[in-house]
Amino acid sequence: MRNVLFRDLGKMDFQTAWQYQESLLKENIAIKSLHRQNTDAGLLAATKDYLLFVEHPPVYTLGKSGHLSNLLISEEEMNDRGIDFFHTNRGGDITFHGPGQIVAYLIFDLEYYQTDIGKYLRNLEEVVIRTLASYDIPGLRSAGETGVWIDSGIEGRARKICAMGIRCSRWITMHGLALNVHTDLRYFDHIIPCGIENKRVSSIEAEVGRPVDMEVTKELLKSAFADVFGVKMLTAG
Repeated sequence: MRNVLFRDLGKMDFQTAWQYQESLLKENIAIKSLHRQNTDAGLLAATKDYLLFVEHPPVYTLGKSGHLSNLLISEEEMNDRGIDFFHTNRGGDITFHGPGQIVAYLIFDLEYYQTDIGKYLRNLEEVVIRTLASYDIPGLRSAGETGVWIDSGIEGRARKICAMGIRCSRWITMHGLALNVHTDLRYFDHIIPCGIENKRVSSIEAEVGRPVDMEVTKELLKSAFADVFGVKMLTAG
């Protein structure tokens, strides 16, 4: 069973969290490179897997395959509203991160799991689907679209509750998913979320119609990660 180091970063700005992920990714890549140069020395490829939870101040992020036209608000308006904006190196289009949302970043060495990006994304979706089931919310996949949805097959009612976007280098991942818990959904009015038109966005709180505890949801999500990936979570200092 693979150990995963879990860290709850609390509230942290997007750029700082991004730089931290990059440092963990580069550390693992360096370990892999050293191992491949010293296979006769018996050096193990001791990469480490990390699961990071964080809650960002309001920020729009655009993936490397995204289109700036899906941002519907000017730079001046973003400044007035205290919203940051970043071009990122993850896949996917534009999304929002902010208060009331659990952002989960994963630095996983897929050579210890399956070297299959599609399977990895389906596993991430399964983690969220199991978490939503604890709230009696039927999370679903949507054909051809990454993430987790509600009423995905019903025209006019489909709404996205969890967005996903990753980067993978030498089979080591970074970035991950964003689950809306009690997010202010009005922030999504200023973008075309994930570049998908005519579909709404939702949150756990909006679906259940009552306040939802962020810490309880984090524990449910962490437990689902452990079950789906078959790993042991170790809280890192």
